[in-house]
Amino acid sequence: MTREELLAACRAAAREAATFIEQQSRRLRELDWQPKARVDFVSMVDTGAEERIRAMLLRCFPDARIIGEELSPDETRMDGLVFAVDPLDGTTNFLHGYPQYAVSIAAMMDGTLEACVVHDVPRAVQYTASRGDGAYREAERITVSRIENPGRALIGTGFPFRDPQQLEPYMGGFQRVAREAAGIRRAGAAALDLVDVACGRFDAFWELSLSSWDVAAGILLVREAGGVVTDINGVEKTVSHGSVVAGNPVMHNWLLKALSP
Repeated sequence: MTREELLAACRAAAREAATFIEQQSRRLRELDWQPKARVDFVSMVDTGAEERIRAMLLRCFPDARIIGEELSPDETRMDGLVFAVDPLDGTTNFLHGYPQYAVSIAAMMDGTLEACVVHDVPRAVQYTASRGDGAYREAERITVSRIENPGRALIGTGFPFRDPQQLEPYMGGFQRVAREAAGIRRAGAAALDLVDVACGRFDAFWELSLSSWDVAAGILLVREAGGVVTDINGVEKTVSHGSVVAGNPVMHNWLLKALSP
């Protein structure tokens, strides 16, 4: 199989899921929320979207494995062809009608990211990347920002809402960043936050705890757009749970230093 074939399958599956999500967005008041954790929710929209993605990908690649947030979150094997799927990144936003949520799919071969798509559902826009071929907003090439001065930088972040014990160390880093950056934004959908880094809307982004399916597509998008993605210790980020720091090369380096106590 080629990267082009993998990307085509990811795009088609994301469109299928996005169509379903858009249809369900018209009946938000009827949806039943189920808590997964203290402030983390799931609905039939999440599971329905993942079922559609899974069916399409397995039709194209019957031997593939899928790491999906709702239906197979405990899958860990990375050998062979693996898809990391977040069927609805930004579920809480979706359930409140806040227009910041997306479908995120990444294809990996033996642990190497090969192709990805993040489908911005409310805006009906796809962001794609293939290893070595650049990153795109539909057919338009995208690149990270060129801003190198923190005083002019807009930084994205995500709060550690699942783990209150991380709030204190997070707030220390937040204060250090806020003292120097032009602004900080928290929109609540990590896949789209990383899209914003890849597009140059954010000059950098950090979050202390994300799942593999939250970041898989975004990692490839940022790197193919000329950016850097590591964990908070500066180690090259893999498709795994944990912290994420992303940005253009200069702002990424500044953010790492600012987050370090």
